[in-house]
Amino acid sequence: MTSPTGTRTLGRNGLVVSALGLGCMGMSQSYGAADRDESIATIHRALDLGVTFLDTSDVYGDGHNEELVGEAIAGRRDEVQLATKFSLSRDGAGMRIDGRPENVRASAEASLRRLGVDVVDLYYQHRVDPQVPIEDTVGAMAELVQAGKVRHLGLSEASAASLRRAAAVHPIAALQSEWSLWTRDLEGEVLATARNLGIGIVPFSPLGRGFLTGAITSPADFDEDDFRRGHPRFTGEAFAANLRLVEAVREMAAQKGVSPGQLALAWVMGQGRDVVPIPGTKRRRYLEENAGAAAVELSADDLARLDAIAPPGVAVGGRYVNAGYAYGDSPEGAA
Repeated sequence: MTSPTGTRTLGRNGLVVSALGLGCMGMSQSYGAADRDESIATIHRALDLGVTFLDTSDVYGDGHNEELVGEAIAGRRDEVQLATKFSLSRDGAGMRIDGRPENVRASAEASLRRLGVDVVDLYYQHRVDPQVPIEDTVGAMAELVQAGKVRHLGLSEASAASLRRAAAVHPIAALQSEWSLWTRDLEGEVLATARNLGIGIVPFSPLGRGFLTGAITSPADFDEDDFRRGHPRFTGEAFAANLRLVEAVREMAAQKGVSPGQLALAWVMGQGRDVVPIPGTKRRRYLEENAGAAAVELSADDLARLDAIAPPGVAVGGRYVNAGYAYGDSPEGAA
């Protein structure tokens, strides 16, 4: 069906995706308990709404998420632009990274098997491995394209230097990094480099890990197993300070007759036609609200007002408990 959100193109080789995607991580980890039936129903509803760009990773739920997504898209593969990632895994010490060419090949085969598909539309290196030349990693990824197992390549949370080195080996369709009204670290050299190289931008956590929806008013709103209970931006004085940002977004949203989350998503979508945010949710009602953001029209004055409400650096607290998870070439990562 024709997507009510419209379509956008990632990369110079022309990966056409729905203008709004769906991040599936929370269906398997990090954001409290998830209901399998509701998660699958959410993916089905996304496809019905034309939100067909689905994002997963082999590390989400240690493979569970890929299996879940694969089950949900069975019989509807042709409707989907499917993205997954490799290079991160968990061990007793936390997260480890492996960008070796042999791991690229083994990870891809395992992902295809769990997803129940023959080819992935977009294959990301989840974090750049500082111990392996990115040319070697991307070279192995390019072999997957040549073998017909992957259509397009991407990087997640990569530096400008890594983007340039990777693109010299094979065209890179997308850079996935955190970008929202309260996380604007991407803006500057990395964003300029990506655009100069014709690399599309796929923002994860475009709703500030749910905070920008206005639905979170107290740390007590989180389930016991929700990682946000210990997140630097959701605890102590940082929570109260960041709540003031949310209140300003909520006030402007009310004036425009939309939800705070829709306004925040519309701002991200308004940053350029090469930007395709992937808000995550595990419930149909939130998916439907997010899809409505595509219809929110923001004028230049609206965008300027939001820039004033949420200038770079406005959020209090780090992006992760472990600073090593944050933006840039890092051996660790969670999203």
